[in-house]
Amino acid sequence: QHCKRLYNRFEQGANSNDRLEERNGMNQQQQALLSPETVLEAFKKNGITHIVWLPDSETNWLYLLMKADPTLTLIPVSREGQAISTAAGLAVGGKKPVVLIQNTGMLEAGDSIRGWGLGMHTPVVLVVGYRGWTRHGVNSASDVANFTEPFLNALGIHYYLIETNDDVSRISLAFEEAERTRRPVAVLVGDEYHGFIR
Repeated sequence: QHCKRLYNRFEQGANSNDRLEERNGMNQQQQALLSPETVLEAFKKNGITHIVWLPDSETNWLYLLMKADPTLTLIPVSREGQAISTAAGLAVGGKKPVVLIQNTGMLEAGDSIRGWGLGMHTPVVLVVGYRGWTRHGVNSASDVANFTEPFLNALGIHYYLIETNDDVSRISLAFEEAERTRRPVAVLVGDEYHGFIR
């Protein structure tokens, strides 16, 4: 009888430990994601007035939050190069825009980034979805991830990588640097598929 009670207690303890480990695992997994709420909070903390972006399915949750915020103006564009010139115009007019694009579109916008961004000394942050990026670096030769950082380095644009909510403070660093240097600064979003689509 005594042994049976001890065994039952052991089983209950093991089950509660399993449940605790499962809860801890879920909390760690949630913390490991990049939530759209956290990104939007960082934008607002840095006084963003306008979001210039090319609509895409990967930023849908972030878009819904931005759209619901009355303090922000969303400006959709049809090409990424247009996003850079639009942001430059807003900055000249005393507004504080942020540009949201994918790395594929960033390559397409190269001349606009050079002329409107660097040439006009536009202090703008480019939040760039790092499509194809993997921690282990195993990509096909033509994958756009292989060209993302070399492209930014060729233009002399400093960048920060964010993957989780723990990295979001780097968004503020990017805004501070853009203001200080009067140049575009990039934030590469390395976990867009799992962070913005929850």
